[in-house]
Amino acid sequence: MIADVIYRNKMYYVLNEQGKEISHNWESSLGELMGFSGTFIVFRRNKMYYTMDDRLKEIAHNWESSLGEFRNVAGNSVNFRRNKMIYTYDNRLKEISHRWE
Repeated sequence: MIADVIYRNKMYYVLNEQGKEISHNWESSLGELMGFSGTFIVFRRNKMYYTMDDRLKEIAHNWESSLGEFRNVAGNSVNFRRNKMIYTYDNRLKEISHRWE
């Protein structure tokens, strides 16, 4: 389970609830950290969003232009804003629902 993601010396470190390192990787490989939950992490790199597991292995990716502006991660879902609508996706970036802002 992901308890924290920290950035140090140009690397991201994924920590469990005991504060032990699960995995790490370079910022240049992962991109910018957008958010995380207990089960997955969202990064943005080269105009794409990537979801990663606790081992920093890619689950899914999609273009920023398709998903919209990142809002937040909550539980097993992630929210994006596009065209005055909020879209909720699962960790594989498959749409679950959408609503007007």
